[in-house]
Amino acid sequence: MPQAKIIDGKQVAAKLHQALKEEVVALTKQGVTPGLATVRVGEDPASQVYVQMKEKACAMIGIMSRGIRPPADISQEDLIAQIEELNSDSNIHGILVQLPLPGHLNTPTVLQHVNPDKDVDGFHPLNLGKLLSAKYWEELPRFIPCTPAGVIKLIDSTGVEIAGKQAVVVGRSIIVGKPVAMLLLARQATVTICHSRTSDLGALTRTADILVAAVGVPQLIKGKMIKPGAVVIDVGVNRLEDGLVGDVDFNQAKEVAGYLTPVPGGVGPMTIIMLLTNTVRSAKAQLS
Repeated sequence: MPQAKIIDGKQVAAKLHQALKEEVVALTKQGVTPGLATVRVGEDPASQVYVQMKEKACAMIGIMSRGIRPPADISQEDLIAQIEELNSDSNIHGILVQLPLPGHLNTPTVLQHVNPDKDVDGFHPLNLGKLLSAKYWEELPRFIPCTPAGVIKLIDSTGVEIAGKQAVVVGRSIIVGKPVAMLLLARQATVTICHSRTSDLGALTRTADILVAAVGVPQLIKGKMIKPGAVVIDVGVNRLEDGLVGDVDFNQAKEVAGYLTPVPGGVGPMTIIMLLTNTVRSAKAQLS
């Protein structure tokens, strides 16, 4: 059997990037410059890197970005007050609260105070509720969580039809696992969700025409756990001594899968481009 075709997330994102840039130019000519506020609480090194990447991506396509940098010891009330200011600012079309927040802050409560019409991360309960209630793709909310949306774009890039396929999602987080399962359902896949308490994980993953690994365990998915020819999307990013690895054992998986994302260079670039897509979508909604 030939080796898996590698799904190049950078390449897929680049195609979307050019189209988005043209949309931003058109909006600016109509007097609206899309604006994204990034709220990063404290000085967490990983969060610093992620936010810098997002702000750099904004600059590349003409989105105005505004960095809000509260100290790590900010009170919940003061943080919510800053978010409310952004909610009422007509120049800000998207609000991103970088996670994780410091332990003394209640993340669900903070996210609930982001205006759902500016919730470009798609984590407000209203948007998540709309995602859960959507039976068909056309019924989805304006804002879909960025990583799950990117996963679907990567699957589509292979040309493999999602409808009717067996899909297995390993991971049940509200950030990736649950939303991506809902998106696959909306595209008419039959979906199984697995997690840390699933017994005989391999027996389930071997049924998957489409396998999404998002559990945060380095190289958990071995080659023998993959159905030959499957589309395998590796969302995991795990830092080991010799570098970054995913939740899928890449070297084993490439001998079995039909399509496979690398780590890095797979899902990561898609997360950022979908954030920008949501911001532009919000600006267009304001214009209309």
